[in-house]
This record gives sequence, C-alpha cells and structure tokens, in this order.
Amino acid sequence: MIRVLVAEDQAAVRSGLVLILNSAPDIEVVGEARDGEQAVALARELSPDLVLMDVQMPRLDGVSATRAVVGEGLADVLVLTTFDLDTYVFGALRAGASGFLLKNTDARDLIEGVRTVARGEGLIAPAVTRRLIAEFASGPQPRAVPEELETLTRREREVLSCLGEGLSNAEIAVRLDMAEATVKTHVSRLLGKLSLRSRVQAAVLAQELGV
Repeated sequence: MIRVLVAEDQAAVRSGLVLILNSAPDIEVVGEARDGEQAVALARELSPDLVLMDVQMPRLDGVSATRAVVGEGLADVLVLTTFDLDTYVFGALRAGASGFLLKNTDARDLIEGVRTVARGEGLIAPAVTRRLIAEFASGPQPRAVPEELETLTRREREVLSCLGEGLSNAEIAVRLDMAEATVKTHVSRLLGKLSLRSRVQAAVLAQELGV
C-alpha cells in the first residue's frame, strides 16, 4: 500500500485529490495538509511514502516544503500545480522533488504518477519535459562537468545517459540488457556519487551535460 500525504491549500481541490487517490486499491491517503508548514509537520508525524505537494501555499510554499521534506528524508515528493512556469519547475527539482505534474492531469495519470514515484522512478509531465529540454538547448553557458562524474563506472554513465532520456528502470534494463534490480542499484550508486537527491535531478544533470 502506498501511503500518501496530500498538501493543497484549496479545500475543494484537496478533497478531489483525496477522492481520486483513495479510489485506487493500492493507495491510501494518510493525511491532509492545508499549507506548507503543516505538510512538513505531518510528514514528520505520519512518515508517508509520498507527499503530493502543491506549489503555491500559505505560510510555507511548496518548493520550500519540498526542500524540508526531502532534506530530512521524510518522503518522496510529487509536485502538483496549475503552473508550468520554469521558476516553479526548476525550483521544485532543485529542492529534490521526484516528480512534477500539472493539475490538469486526469485522474488515471495522477494515480499512475503516484505509483511511478513510489517505485523510485522520476516523473515530469511531458509538456514540462519539452520546456526543460528547450531551456537546456538555449542556455547561454553549459554547466561545468562535476569532478564526481569521473568516479562513475562505464555502466553508471550509461544508466545516467538513459535517465537523461527519461527512460524508466524497465526501459533501461531492456536498453542495456541487464536486470531491473541491477538498474536500481546503479541508479542508487550514481545518485550517491553525484550527491543528487532524486533520479529526476540526475536526468536534469545528464541533459545539462549532454551525457
């Protein structure tokens, strides 16, 4: 069972999200937060597997709340918002969010998004992915290659490249002809070596560096 904390300041929207998630047989909403501060407090209290986090909330915004939740290792965070502005996307990803979906996502995709992030796989809405790639392509200066990249094995670099393409663990396993469990191990190791909080951050780094 995937235990989810829903953080959304609009009561009607929050109720709708809870209704949708509780309709899935493998998802249980264990708590509801109306602002960022409450989201962090409940994450500490309830230890959910995942926090569905709105970006614009009172007292503490979703990006700051995400940074606190991920920084303390309380849960994975799937950011949900009506906005697709780059500032929110990059802010959420830098804060360590494992996924980013727009609120116009339909119920089925929302449920699948929660399942995807709960499996440890990153998720960014397709429309947002296109904007991210466009941003990398038009950036004035490429990011400096971190020294830690040299510590990656050949396989880990191959996995990082696949992450940059947005491939799932299953797809990477097929591409590189290895077991899915082995892919998960490589992902975990490369995240540790590169001091990254999520595979989505690894995908962003891969895109920035052209790995």
